[in-house]
Formats: sequence, C-alpha cells, structure tokens
Amino acid sequence: MTTISAVAATPYPWPIAGTIDPSRTAILIIDMQADFCAPGGYMDRMGFDTSPLRAPIKPIGRVLAAARNAGLTVIHTRQGYRADHADHPQFRKARNRCHGAAPGEDGPSLVRGTPGWEIIEELSPRAGEPIVDKRANGAFHGTDLADLLMTRDIRHLAFCGNTIDVCVHTTLRDANDRGFECLLLSDCCGCVDPELHAAAVRMVTIEDGVFGCVATSETFVAAFNGSSG
Repeated sequence: MTTISAVAATPYPWPIAGTIDPSRTAILIIDMQADFCAPGGYMDRMGFDTSPLRAPIKPIGRVLAAARNAGLTVIHTRQGYRADHADHPQFRKARNRCHGAAPGEDGPSLVRGTPGWEIIEELSPRAGEPIVDKRANGAFHGTDLADLLMTRDIRHLAFCGNTIDVCVHTTLRDANDRGFECLLLSDCCGCVDPELHAAAVRMVTIEDGVFGCVATSETFVAAFNGSSG
C-alpha cells in the first residue's frame, strides 16, 4: 500500500488527518477550455490578456502527472450553453446588451460542440476521466458531480482551473458546505486580475481556513515524490 504524506498547505496540512488516501481523493480541473485560455478563443477575441489564464497550464500538468501516477480520481469540468442561448437567464442577456455584446456578436462563446467549448489539448482528459458539463459557475449546480464523488467515496478535493474568482471559488465553497476537505492550488488557477487572484486565495484561508487550505503545485507534487510503497 502506498503511503503519501499530507500536502504542506496554509493554514493546515491537506488532509488535516496527515496522510493522503488516493482512493478517497480527487483533483478537480475547472473549465480549462479554449474559449478561456487558447489563442483565438472568446477571451482573446474580446481583447483580454489571456496570459494569466494560460499561466496555470504547466503547473496543472505537473499536478495531473503526480495525481494520475498515484491513482487519484481526476475530474474535468466544462462550461457550455445551447447555440440559441435559450438556456441563458434573462438578466444575463440584459447584461450583455448593457455592455454592447449581444450573444454571438463576437462569435460563439462556450457553445456546446464548438472548438472553443473543448478542453485545451495540453490538458486533454484521458480515457476514463469524467467530464462534468455545466451551465453555471458552480460545478455542482444541475450536474452529476455530487453523484460521481459519492459513488467513489471521495472526501478530499484539490482545485485547479479558470477562473479562481468565479467558477473555481464557487465550486470550492459549495464543496466545503457539502463536507469535502478542500485544497486550492493557487498557481494552478487563473484570473485576469492579479488583485482578485490574491483576494480569492486569502478568502480561503481566513478564519483559520474557513473554506479550506491553500498550497502550490510544487508542494503538492513534493508530497507525492516523497511517498513510499
């Protein structure tokens, strides 16, 4: 049996009990999709600097390699909508009109089945790794994520992806409320605003880790490199 020491994290180690049980641990890769972080994707076409959204790709790759090698569950999420935007709430359509971007005006974004909706090639899911398709910021809302975790008896979740202040944080907080022990891997999460990134990290650790704990890809991988069979 493999023994894996807890990841050195702030404000407490993850898991807090002291060791990682691969059979009860999962890595959640949130929305690493072309529209968010690939050249020519929606964010790029809208004029945003996508380099902060691409920065997590290599750290996530290292975390994925360690997790897969140790036999952890790997789950990917993918946000997407109907091509006719019929599943967009009215306020979202109104918000788009307010800032002058009608749905589809700059090309389809996060439309299911389009290239921009797909997970980027660098982090392509392997055969057998579930993809959770969602329509909301939170990955639990209206999806089977809770069932996937329950049937695998997962209790510990590590979070990566885009963006740290929206979809990652929303899902992490929900997971925390559901009783999962959460780890945010800070350099594995992107954000277009560095101040928002820093605030999102800090919010996890306030009140002695009210939402979970925080580590980096380096400390995560180090825990697995130090494992013994």
